[in-house]
Amino acid sequence: MANYFSIGLVFITLASGLIWLADALLWAPKRKEKVALAKASNSANLDDETLQKIAPEPYLVDTAKQIFPVIAFVLVLRSFLYEPFQIPSGSMMPTLLVGDFILVEKFTYGLKDPVARNKFIEVGEPQRGDIVVFKYPEDPNIDFIKRVVGLPGDTVVYKNKQVFIKPACDVTTTPECPQLKPVELTFEQRGEFFQDLVPLERFTEKLGEVSHEILRNPAVPPHPQMYYQQPGTAADEFLVPEGQYLVLGDNRDNSRDSRYWGFVPDENLVGKAVAIWISFEFDREPSSWVPGWVPTGVRFSRIGGIH
Repeated sequence: MANYFSIGLVFITLASGLIWLADALLWAPKRKEKVALAKASNSANLDDETLQKIAPEPYLVDTAKQIFPVIAFVLVLRSFLYEPFQIPSGSMMPTLLVGDFILVEKFTYGLKDPVARNKFIEVGEPQRGDIVVFKYPEDPNIDFIKRVVGLPGDTVVYKNKQVFIKPACDVTTTPECPQLKPVELTFEQRGEFFQDLVPLERFTEKLGEVSHEILRNPAVPPHPQMYYQQPGTAADEFLVPEGQYLVLGDNRDNSRDSRYWGFVPDENLVGKAVAIWISFEFDREPSSWVPGWVPTGVRFSRIGGIH
């Protein structure tokens, strides 16, 4: 749906811009000629209202002139700088909650055209721990948001609900490559969040230089038999291909991520989530007559940067 919106935005921008250009080159000079002839043939001074009636500006041209600057600004802002997204599910709890509205920095991983999404300027690459928005590989019309855990060339193991990483290493240039090591994990508390009435366990996880919080459901066992099966690896092991990334949700037992469908190609990346610009609560009884999409409050304390 987001891609359809981008295509529509490009079409409206081009159409309104072309109408404005055609008017400036073809139609406006003819209107000026009519006005000049009217002034020359009439000795009386003609007011502006009369002149406009002699050579009126078409409604379509006037509309194009009004909307083109606004639409062009939105197109540039949304395509190359920042785009707003809404968090639709709890897969990134506790970092992001349902009702959070976030800003995604579009230029962090390179500039892409808004229609075909071909990258034309290289800027940077995802780092371990980044929260990224991307086109879901199994349906590119859907936007997903997850955290980058595995970089190209990494070996990632998800065993007993803990992440193990062996960073990419070229054995021909590095005599001693790092071994598979568990990601640092520290228990924080239990019971702040619930899933099916089960209190979730909250941990602090450190991915490289990024420390963030995750949730685990002690009542949900791992299901390695349901994981994405990569030839030549164990059921809970993933070797990240070049130009692709392994992503996980922070709510580990309530997230459909790379464990189940594989990797995110670089061309699917939309941008990096950098801030929450507004956050709404939807805490309403099911019996309420008010529609569920109407917010019950604003969580001002959540506004700001994302970690």
